[in-house]
Amino acid sequence: MTEGNGGRRERRKAQTRTAVRETAQRLFAERGFDAVTIADIAAAADVAVQTVFNHFETKEALFFDERTPWVELSVAAVTGRTPGTDPVRALRDYLESDLVRVLERESRPENRGYVEALEASTSLQARERTLVEQTGERVTAALTTAIAHGEWTAAPATDPATARVLSRVVADLFLVAGRALVLENRRLVLTAEPGSRPPSAVRAAMAGTLTEVERCAHRLAGRLLDPAGELSVGERRGPGR
Repeated sequence: MTEGNGGRRERRKAQTRTAVRETAQRLFAERGFDAVTIADIAAAADVAVQTVFNHFETKEALFFDERTPWVELSVAAVTGRTPGTDPVRALRDYLESDLVRVLERESRPENRGYVEALEASTSLQARERTLVEQTGERVTAALTTAIAHGEWTAAPATDPATARVLSRVVADLFLVAGRALVLENRRLVLTAEPGSRPPSAVRAAMAGTLTEVERCAHRLAGRLLDPAGELSVGERRGPGR
């Protein structure tokens, strides 16, 4: 196969993938996720059922395709930050900018079908929770390396086990807070009159929420990594623990 033929083949594959995704997401918005089958998608996109599965392992993967950049970019915010940059601040800054985009996008009346499809499908909700958990695990690994090497301004270098405990808590604090804001915004979207935008209460609370999460992370680091040994992982557990 020549380089030119290979390039054309890859372009055709990419075009097919895009066509299948766009068709599927249109059908999901129109009919609801659970009411649409892979056969429906294949017929509407004018491809074979196997072609759909060649590009997407599951119907859930089709729904979320290109809608969850935060899975990769949350990790990249830590691993790809400018040398000397605080890793936790880099994560917070990325999540804040991403939340601005997500809240704006999901608040648009033309995207109500997306929110309705999510609300109506337990399998989509489970898949989204799994994506958050997987992202938390990957962010934890990235933060562990940075914190263990003393790259976080809130903490001195420490052993990998303690760094991982701290990193897991910090990662989940940010990701769960972000998810809570998104879910509340979706509730407001669905209770607003069709064609209208929801109140901006969630967007107004977003920056303050992430600021408090960051402050909490700094206080936690002080407790776990205090040089005077005020409290360390596994030490002096309270009654009943």
